Amino acid sequence: MEILGYMMALLIGLSLGLTGSGGSILTVPILVYLMGLNPVLATSYSLFVVGATSTVGGVRFFRRGLVHVKALLLFGLPSLLTIYVTRVFLLPALPEVLLRAGRVIITKEMFVMVLFSLLMVAAAYSMVRSGSPKAKTAERMGEARSVRYGWVLAQALLVGLISGLVGAGGGFLIIPALVLFLRLDMKMAVGTSLVLIAGNSLVGFLGDMLHYTINWTFLLTFSALSVSGIYLGSAFAHKIDSQALKRGFGWFILVMGVFILFKEIFL
Repeated sequence: MEILGYMMALLIGLSLGLTGSGGSILTVPILVYLMGLNPVLATSYSLFVVGATSTVGGVRFFRRGLVHVKALLLFGLPSLLTIYVTRVFLLPALPEVLLRAGRVIITKEMFVMVLFSLLMVAAAYSMVRSGSPKAKTAERMGEARSVRYGWVLAQALLVGLISGLVGAGGGFLIIPALVLFLRLDMKMAVGTSLVLIAGNSLVGFLGDMLHYTINWTFLLTFSALSVSGIYLGSAFAHKIDSQALKRGFGWFILVMGVFILFKEIFL
C-alpha cells in the first residue's frame, strides 16, 4: 500500500499543475488510508505537502506577474492568523472523545475525517460547477461589483479555520472569494490562491511542530514526489481541456468523499 501511496503523491502535484486546484484534497486520504497515518497527524503532514507543492506553483505564477499583492495582504493576514491559532490552540484542545451517547462514540479522529469528507464533497461541487456557463456568469458579475471587504474578511477567517482543522489548502473557497469579492480575473485568482495556500499551509505546519514529532525522511520524500507532479502537470496543461479535466476530477473527488463519509460513519 505504501508504494501505491507514493505513486499517488505524484497525482497530488499533477492535479495542481493541470487544474490549479484539487490536489490538496487528496493528501489526507492518501496519508490515512494508504500510508497508515493517524488522521490528526495526517492533517499536519498534509499542510507541509500542500505548502511545498503550492509554493512551487505560486513562484511560477509570480514570475509571470499573475499574483495580486494587495489581495495577498487583505486575504492572507486574517487567514494566516486563524490557521495558526487553530493548529496551536484549538485542535490540540479538542478531547480524544468528543461525544459518547450509548453505543455512539465520536472521536477526534472520526470528527476530522467526517469533516474532511464533507469538505471533499463541497470541493467536488465547486470543481464540477467551475466550467459551467453559470460559473462564467458569476465571474463576470464579480468583475462588475465593487470590492466587498467584509466578505473578504469573513471568507479569509473561514479558510483559515477549515485549513487548520483538516489540513487542506482551501483553494475552492479562496478562488471564488478573489473573483467575486476582490474582482480578480481567473488567472490572477489562481496564482494568488496558490501563494495564499502555500502561506496558510506552512504557517499551520509551523504551529504543529510544537506538538508532533515529524518523520522528515518520509515527509520530504512524499513532498518531492508531489512537487515533481506539479511540473509534469504544467508541462501537459496546455494540451488538455482544463475545464473538462477539472469536472472529471471533481466527480472523482465526490466519489472519494462519499466513500470516506460512509466508511467513517457505518464501517
